Amino acid sequence: MELILKHDVEGLGFKDDVVTVKNGYGRNFLIPGGKAILATVSARKVLAENLKQRAFKEKKIIDEAQAIADALKGLDIKISAKVGTGDKLFGSVNNIDLAASLEKAGHAIDKKFINVTGGNVKRLGKYNANIRLHRDVAVDLPFEIIAAS
Repeated sequence: MELILKHDVEGLGFKDDVVTVKNGYGRNFLIPGGKAILATVSARKVLAENLKQRAFKEKKIIDEAQAIADALKGLDIKISAKVGTGDKLFGSVNNIDLAASLEKAGHAIDKKFINVTGGNVKRLGKYNANIRLHRDVAVDLPFEIIAAS
């Protein structure tokens, strides 16, 4: 079954992509949830026209995302956390904590666009996160977990 995505779907595609999925997934989850529509001939024509009109606006958005990515590359993020014995943390550090640190640094980035490599961090040290600012712009951000004083 071919569908046109109306929203970004994790692991499947981005908004306005034409994707092929199994019938049940499309009929029972994507279409009723408003995440996709059937890729009929007329829907494809409408999509092509919309993409053509949006191409210029898209370039401006990509340039803005690239500027944010360049600014993020220059940041040195240190997150302080309570530490137990050795270098083990009380709790963990995840994308929510990283989003809060970026907010303090002056960059408001939604937590759902931040992917900490390896999931939750439970030890002190240096780690990486991937931040997706646009479908074509993603940046790897190194950060460090330090002991709270």
